[in-house]
Amino acid sequence: MNATKILQQGRQPMIRFLGKRSTPSKVDHTPQVHPASPSQSLPESFASYRQKAQQHGPLNQKSQFSTSHIGASPGSSLGPVEAGKGTFFDRSELPQRFQRMAWTQAEIEAIESGGASLHA
Repeated sequence: MNATKILQQGRQPMIRFLGKRSTPSKVDHTPQVHPASPSQSLPESFASYRQKAQQHGPLNQKSQFSTSHIGASPGSSLGPVEAGKGTFFDRSELPQRFQRMAWTQAEIEAIESGGASLHA
């Protein structure tokens, strides 16, 4: 029972901190533009930002249906959804050379046997 007390008495932390803890005397909390921001300017207000924001389409879009919650308007009201030129929604729409190849019977047997059928 007392073995734990003995072990804890000689314990030394493996991390050694250099110097005394100190917090900066002044921290600047003013909003700043992110260095990678394309506009290099902050929005005037959140409301003006939201007018221009995009998330799966414009956020300020008004429709004939109630937009008080997600799913209030049908998807058909958003208009047609078509892939742009050079863009595909499914792999089966790609040219033949990029489509999935059919499995051969030898490959299926190799997978089902865990590779043992290749050496038998």
